[in-house]
Amino acid sequence: MALPRAAADLVYAIMGTNRDGESASPTWAPVRERVLRFVEDRVYPAEPVLDHGDPAEARVVLAGLMAEAKAAGLWALGHPVAIGGQGMPFLDYVHVNEVVGRSQHAMVALGTHSLQDSLMLERYAAPEWRAKYLLPLVAGDIFPSFAMTEPDVASSDPTQLRTRATIDGGDWVIRGRKWFTTGAAAAAYTTVMCRTEDAGVPDHAAFSMIVVPTDTPGYTIVRDTPVLGLRHGLSGHYEVAYDDVRVPAANLLGPRGQGFAIAQMRLGPGRIFHCMRWLGQAQRAFDLMCRRLNERTAGGERLADKQLMQTFVFDSAAQIQAARLLTLDAAAKLDAGGDARVEIGLIKVVGAKMLHDVVDRAVQVHGAAGLTDDTPLSIMYRHAREARIYDGPDEVHVTSVGKRLLRAYAGNGPGVDFGAAA
Repeated sequence: MALPRAAADLVYAIMGTNRDGESASPTWAPVRERVLRFVEDRVYPAEPVLDHGDPAEARVVLAGLMAEAKAAGLWALGHPVAIGGQGMPFLDYVHVNEVVGRSQHAMVALGTHSLQDSLMLERYAAPEWRAKYLLPLVAGDIFPSFAMTEPDVASSDPTQLRTRATIDGGDWVIRGRKWFTTGAAAAAYTTVMCRTEDAGVPDHAAFSMIVVPTDTPGYTIVRDTPVLGLRHGLSGHYEVAYDDVRVPAANLLGPRGQGFAIAQMRLGPGRIFHCMRWLGQAQRAFDLMCRRLNERTAGGERLADKQLMQTFVFDSAAQIQAARLLTLDAAAKLDAGGDARVEIGLIKVVGAKMLHDVVDRAVQVHGAAGLTDDTPLSIMYRHAREARIYDGPDEVHVTSVGKRLLRAYAGNGPGVDFGAAA
């Protein structure tokens, strides 16, 4: 049986050939190389200031990088042309995202940080909010934020969220508390997930998303929540109180009660982008580890000559490549219009574990130096641990995927043939 076109193209891309077996460079390869050079040559040298420097100086440096990316034609590659981006196709952009992920600051420097929010606004926002926020958002003139998680409930089950919005006249009045609202201190607005329907409405039709300008009275930043000892300043993870926050009814994003459907549209591609960026982080850790193994000696021989260290290299390479193929497979299925929930659940868990394991080995190879901020590994290691929790903890994805796969076998069902054409 012939492979479906998306899967076949993926195989040809991995092999470096076209459908006729001739050597071929994928169309995204030159852009990926230019982005890689920008990240390594311009973003890496700025990381000490961006990670540990004075916040005011860091903002100036970041603004300079954003201007350089625009001048180089590397800005907002994946955003649609109609809203100010360069319209790179989804599957091409997935590959570019891998090298963007080598530095956590490259997302902002290259204008990729706003893609999920800009697509959400373009598709669901009222004309007023598209006019006010959309083009400035893609241009990097303003920043978005998104509020879903809450401190007092298990947010892995979002039907428990307690933040509520009620209609009063022509306004929504929002009451509640959110945290891990990334970038709230620098954001022009926050998209808030909250319950808008009465208790009798089914949970998955009871929540809505509402656009809240961050200068609205009652919107109060409580704190920048430190994460594993890291404080991120303006790009931090903020706890925010909503004390009778009043916004016009037109601030509703999409249909009332459809918050979960909108969130799913946002999270599917977003998880693929996360996994590709994790691959970029893992590649950087792998590079650092292999260089260290070749440079250091112990017991009169290079670390690279020790069998245990060679096992580190083998295990890391195998995990990286396995996670990459799983992620590209999920991206191809999503791009072809498939559901891809099983594939996305798989890569979320496998990708996060891969990232942690590869960075952990790199830290071990660096010894004491790996525990310091003299290398990027210390921060990378902490971000790797976060990956197993944000966008849904491992356990939720494991349970969800397990149930879906088992359902295919219920009642003498046909089961799952992983090798069959999609």
